[in-house]
Amino acid sequence: MQGLIKVTMNIHSIECKWQSEMAFAAQVNGHSIMLDAEEEFGGHNKGPRPKPLVLVALAGCTAMDVIAILSKMKLNVKSFTVKVDGELAEEHPKTYQKIHITYQFEGDLPYEKVEHAVKLSQEKYCGVSAMLRKAAELTYSIEISN
Repeated sequence: MQGLIKVTMNIHSIECKWQSEMAFAAQVNGHSIMLDAEEEFGGHNKGPRPKPLVLVALAGCTAMDVIAILSKMKLNVKSFTVKVDGELAEEHPKTYQKIHITYQFEGDLPYEKVEHAVKLSQEKYCGVSAMLRKAAELTYSIEISN
């Protein structure tokens, strides 16, 4: 006799509603994000374009991982910034071909521990990195200043 197995899926849902011309309002976790095109493409630049928001998702995902790991290590981070540069393909569809993440820290931080936290994020925890790595070359660097 087989037992009943309940499968629960984690599903993230958003809504993106057309406002006018090229403007859309997206609802994400109860927050509104306005998306729009540049004027040369029929928009009014009321918000960011969708593609760079993929880079925002990557930066946020890995940044939250890294700061959580460093906090568990009880390291004193004075300042932390994640910069992401995405290189687009020349032809359509213009996808990101190369993505580079720069982790910038301030504080008296041992490089080895910071590197360990970044590697854990990149290799184990950050789902956005895992998805994008399937489509683009993903690299990173770490900068620490006191």
